[in-house]
Amino acid sequence: MFWQFVYNTLVIPTMFVGFHSAGCCNPKIREGIKGRKGVFAELTKQLQTARNLEKTVWFHFTSVGEFEQAKPLIEAVYEETRIVLTFFSPSVAPNARSYRYADATAYLPLDTPRNAERLIQLIEPTLIVFSKFDIWPNLVWSASKHDVPIIVVAGTLHAESKRLSRFAKPFFRSVHRQIRVHCAISEADAARFKELCSPTHEIVVTGDTRYEQVYRRATAVEPDPEFFHGQKSLKRPIFIAGSTYTEDEKILLPAYQLLRQNIPEDSPHLILVPHEPTPERIKEIRGHLERERLAHVCFSELTPDADLSEVDVCIVDRMGILAKLYGMADVAFVGGSFRGSVHNVMEPAAMAKPVIFGPTIQNAYEASLLVNRGAAKLVHTPQQLAGAVVTWLKDDAARTTAGSIGKQLIEENLGAVERTLEHLRRYV
Repeated sequence: MFWQFVYNTLVIPTMFVGFHSAGCCNPKIREGIKGRKGVFAELTKQLQTARNLEKTVWFHFTSVGEFEQAKPLIEAVYEETRIVLTFFSPSVAPNARSYRYADATAYLPLDTPRNAERLIQLIEPTLIVFSKFDIWPNLVWSASKHDVPIIVVAGTLHAESKRLSRFAKPFFRSVHRQIRVHCAISEADAARFKELCSPTHEIVVTGDTRYEQVYRRATAVEPDPEFFHGQKSLKRPIFIAGSTYTEDEKILLPAYQLLRQNIPEDSPHLILVPHEPTPERIKEIRGHLERERLAHVCFSELTPDADLSEVDVCIVDRMGILAKLYGMADVAFVGGSFRGSVHNVMEPAAMAKPVIFGPTIQNAYEASLLVNRGAAKLVHTPQQLAGAVVTWLKDDAARTTAGSIGKQLIEENLGAVERTLEHLRRYV
């Protein structure tokens, strides 16, 4: 009761004020605030027309990556259970709402005791599944009060997590001890979860369910020589930079200039794929490229007869084609790692491409595994990034070996879905 009082009198009001204040200048947060209006009416309407099944599994995830981890589990239990999805970030909203294996989808409202209680009574879940780490205390406490079991899947708790700090640990113990099963991605994560649970709690290592999802998508990508508008002038090596932010490009573009200086006769084409290709971002990127005097074109401007032999950079201003682009790459850079958290490093690795990323990888255990095996390189500066690309472009054998190691690592980690489903099926 003490920690619930602290959370609800101090933390929740602070979150509310901070969230709405930040929404004044952040369009993404503003979109999230708008999306949460009318959540209960929206859910009520969806559930009235949902499939009439005895059991309901409620999956919650914060954003796109965690949704990917939940997808194989959702699809495995869909036939026998109603599926309700809630999410936190606006970036995943379109994907979740168009997902064919969901009976109802909505933003998770602010984690107040009243909202949590209303959600439990409205959804009537048989089981609540949190994907990875987005665990909300009032929702956990309310579910425990109603004897609704909770499972964490693909659970991660990195060594620097604030949940393990001296002052936060007692609070998070009051939350995690209400969770029936923690399915951790590694032994190290499981050991850290044990710090928040009692010896009687079930903490198991099942692995990361995203390996299956990424591997399935990667192996489904068919080589398509006509995909890049039939371009035959892409004769130089291809360097793909996927899911980039401005912070990544501040390292990436100087590194690309160094590549052009170091290997002028065979410098690669840079195919730059911004994380969110909004008109504003495309305009920003074009401005940077003009200042760097780099010849560039947008993907939407390409025609089959265009000559790209003298074009340095192609900006991809279209969503949903990154997997196909990785299939064309000689070397891949994955963005997010100079901004806050690295994006999906599994995808290029599953396609046997050597991978490069920046220093912020604590959110992706698989990134450190790829580095340790030699399938990826972690860089901090433009010089290091350019050096990594040059090394792999000049040595075909080293590039092929790195790619093969990465793909092998992905294949070794398959099987997490079935291991996790063993625990879910006990409840559904």
